[in-house]
Amino acid sequence: MKENKQLLVLTHLSQLLDFVSGIGGFVVPLILWLLKKDEVYGMDVHGKAILNFRITMFIYLLICIPLVLLLGLGIIGFIVIGISYLIFPIINAIRANNNETPKYPFSIRFIN
Repeated sequence: MKENKQLLVLTHLSQLLDFVSGIGGFVVPLILWLLKKDEVYGMDVHGKAILNFRITMFIYLLICIPLVLLLGLGIIGFIVIGISYLIFPIINAIRANNNETPKYPFSIRFIN
């Protein structure tokens, strides 16, 4: 197994593709994780953290949709999720570059 910090950083930053393509931020990390989890040291841990974060945020987005009708609470949720989509991939890319484990707050562990 080889170490490739640049690929780990790229995997975290690839989530930002959502701002360009809509779904690329989920598909690209998924493909990188599936292809490289057994070849690159740390890819399995980072990939699982990313996918758990993405699935959790999608569920939170679904919860926010009906909350828009309740005094606009869903709009606040959309804003918080949007900021999370921008900030946490960058923070965890830096953590990956420093050989630290990823931390995505509020993530539910679907993939162990």
